[in-house]
Amino acid sequence: MINSTQFSYFTLAAYLDSGLLQYLCFLCVLCIYFFAVCANLLLIVIICMNRSLHEPMYIFLCSLFVNELYGSTGLFPMLLVQILSDIHTVPVPFCFLQIFCVYSYAGVEFFNLAAMSFDRYLAICCPLQYNTHMTSNKVFIIIALIWFLIFLVNLVGLFLIVPLQLCGNIINKVYCDNHSIVKLACYDTTVNTVYGLFVSAFSVFGPLILILYTYIKILSVCFSGSKQTRQKAVSTCTPHLASLLNFSFGVCFEILQSRFNMNSVPNVLRIFLSLYFLTCPPLFNPVMYGLNLSKIRVACNSLISYVRHNSHLTD
Repeated sequence: MINSTQFSYFTLAAYLDSGLLQYLCFLCVLCIYFFAVCANLLLIVIICMNRSLHEPMYIFLCSLFVNELYGSTGLFPMLLVQILSDIHTVPVPFCFLQIFCVYSYAGVEFFNLAAMSFDRYLAICCPLQYNTHMTSNKVFIIIALIWFLIFLVNLVGLFLIVPLQLCGNIINKVYCDNHSIVKLACYDTTVNTVYGLFVSAFSVFGPLILILYTYIKILSVCFSGSKQTRQKAVSTCTPHLASLLNFSFGVCFEILQSRFNMNSVPNVLRIFLSLYFLTCPPLFNPVMYGLNLSKIRVACNSLISYVRHNSHLTD
């Protein structure tokens, strides 16, 4: 029998030692992180400061942008440190913290998108009852429940992997991953596997079923409704659908490259696929919603005009 050993650190083995290219890679990743933080923070401030945006749809959007700031912060700082490091090791507590951040980010993202689709369903299919069913208090309760349940579910999952006796400490990724650590366990991990399937069903398939149901209802109303109804549905649902597809594809890429043997795929592509769901949505969503939702565009223009006016006055 292999003797299990408890380690004080994990080694992230997927990094490429590329000499001077690592500095270019560092600058590119830093720019991505900077843009993601600025874009999401800008829209959070705009939604919070503009009273005309204190509506359910924009409050859900604000929660989405907060989650993307949270997910980006769970990934990018450690990623930047590792790019410049010659020894790609992560202390065990930091690794577990990153696992919690990454998985809770993904869960909140799916549930937030599901809540947004339900909000659009009520607005399009039940417009007369919308203000009764979707009040600001109910929206805040829904958002609080989403964050609480996802944090609780992932905290339990974290407590299940912490006591595992490991026979290795090498993770073939550029960030810490729950599935990779479970594969390093020396003994039976049935409990972790079953709980992992439960978390996947709860955090991924549950929200997707709700989203599918709401869009079937929305489509049925659009086909039987007026041209104005169809235009309203298209204008409000297009960015949401684009955001959902972008994030879902990223999660699918991550599941495929984590669960199946992809040694034939170039290492650079494997790294890109594993990072897609963590890097692209925080970049994509602020741009998508900022360009497609007229109220946000107007608020952005007003804020820019206000800043320019004040800068001229100070000059």
